[in-house]
Amino acid sequence: MSELRNRRMVLARRPEGVPGDECWTLVEGDPVRDPGPGEVLVRVEYLSIDPAMRAYLDEDSYSHRAEIGRTMLGLGVGRVLASGDPDFEIGEHVVGPLGVQSHATRKGLSLQKIDTRLAPPSAHLGVLGVSAGVTAWVGMVAVGKLRKGDTVVVSGAAGAVGSIAGQIARIGGARVIGIAGGPAKVAYTTGELGFDACIDYKGEDVHARLGELLPDGVDLFFDNVGGAILDDVLDHIASEARIVICGAISQYNRRGAVHGPTRYLRIAERNATLRGFTIQHHARRHAEAVRHLAGWLDSGALRVREHVVRGVERYPEALRMLFDGSHTGKLLLAP
Repeated sequence: MSELRNRRMVLARRPEGVPGDECWTLVEGDPVRDPGPGEVLVRVEYLSIDPAMRAYLDEDSYSHRAEIGRTMLGLGVGRVLASGDPDFEIGEHVVGPLGVQSHATRKGLSLQKIDTRLAPPSAHLGVLGVSAGVTAWVGMVAVGKLRKGDTVVVSGAAGAVGSIAGQIARIGGARVIGIAGGPAKVAYTTGELGFDACIDYKGEDVHARLGELLPDGVDLFFDNVGGAILDDVLDHIASEARIVICGAISQYNRRGAVHGPTRYLRIAERNATLRGFTIQHHARRHAEAVRHLAGWLDSGALRVREHVVRGVERYPEALRMLFDGSHTGKLLLAP
């Protein structure tokens, strides 16, 4: 495979706030390395653009840390071009930590085969992937203890995780209220996704609208945003409500300490529960989640949308889309 040349995005400096173009260097022309024993060469087809990528850029990242001068970390899906691992054959599709590049040579132990009969390769980063669909299922079902008849609120409702979490609640017999930014995303959640209502945080008073829509309060809140929206919802939780902290996209680019909830006493006053999670703590439930998600997808009960940005060189732009709200559904990069 020595005739192949790689294209990859390298971290040049750590950002302060939203990562700008100056944080990255595009490296082109490196020969693609043939796989050694136990290794697999993969042509990267799609990369998952996730909020966790912003965490990787911090010196004190809670998870993996991207290193200056190295290829940016990222979960991807692709096709095997060559294999030194007997468990992987040329032509098979795999998912794993491929990085932001066009080709990756990785240990076979770090990769997982995917069944493209269930869904196209990109879906294994989205609706069937750990960073979107599996996270939504775990947060809503395993952590949030979704019950039929619940009143559920989902922030970031038009995003990769929120759009699926809200649909899982709908499928489970809940009344679902979304919070999203802009008329187009409101229409997407209430139309295509079947939410009962959606609040436009850019154009409406979230606190006031919650009071109008939910006079009896919120039973389950699935939060992807944090900040002021978390405070607004805490003011409207019902007795024994469950608050699930999946993410806090409003806080990831803050310098220094993040802004936590100021209305947290509502949790005690209403005998509620606030619980955070990361998907790594629920690995034993992943296969169960995929079975449910694939079934709903096949039946048409679950609807998904992908936003694909093409070209390794557009990675900085794609990453910023997570924070400016210019995408809907699962955000992907096709190198």
